[in-house]
Amino acid sequence: MTFSIVGYDPKEKTWGVAVQSKFLGVGAVVPFAKAGVGAIATQSYANTSYGPNGLALLEQGKSAQEVLDLLLQEDPDREMRQVGIVDANGQAATFTGKECYDWAGGTTGEYFAAQGNILVDEKTVESMKNTFLETEGALAKRLLRALNAGQAAGGDSRGMQSAALLVVKEAGGYGGFNDRLIDLRVDDHPKPIDELMRIYSLQRLYFSSSKPERIAAIEGEVEDELGRHLSRLGYLTETAGLSDALRAYLHTENFEMREQEKGKIDLDVLDFMKKQS
Repeated sequence: MTFSIVGYDPKEKTWGVAVQSKFLGVGAVVPFAKAGVGAIATQSYANTSYGPNGLALLEQGKSAQEVLDLLLQEDPDREMRQVGIVDANGQAATFTGKECYDWAGGTTGEYFAAQGNILVDEKTVESMKNTFLETEGALAKRLLRALNAGQAAGGDSRGMQSAALLVVKEAGGYGGFNDRLIDLRVDDHPKPIDELMRIYSLQRLYFSSSKPERIAAIEGEVEDELGRHLSRLGYLTETAGLSDALRAYLHTENFEMREQEKGKIDLDVLDFMKKQS
């Protein structure tokens, strides 16, 4: 009742998992990852011990296939399981037990493993594979597009309910204190992949650094628009000038990563502000 893709980006040094299922809160069950170690998706009567146990084995230097073999060897219900693994070097392995409900299967390629069960047919896995290989850019973007393509090709034959995206990178978390670069979940939604893509866009807005070409001086039309929207939103008052109002807005909305030197603004923030009611 689940399809997922596990991937690695050798340039970014990121590992991640994207998953969708007709299952409540799939993000709490399927994806596991650790920076510098690898990523694992465990599904189909998921044995969640595969996550931490598999990462521990990967951390010992074992390959994805070696870890998969060891996990299955110790599990008497292995034929009910489905697993995808990518190791520290991007080597991939996938397994689909004989007792997984049709359609069930998986495939691997350079830096990824894609798998699913209770699918409409094999086109979901093939579409994830092709889209991942054809898409350029950050790992999160490639994983999400692959997941979306899998849904468009048929997806879970029982429908949609939840989706999740987990991407890790050394010191990639908030403030650099952990490796959770992206950890997003949609636990119950009629269109969980669409919603996951929407909140991923917000995540990039809130936590990515400003692009130099999007930084503008607060003058002319930019100043007029900024003043109008800060006033509309209640930040620009008789006692709060434009600079103080903008600073209050940025800190209230958690846009500290997008804050610029006095007299300048990130236009992506201004665009977001325009859309707020």
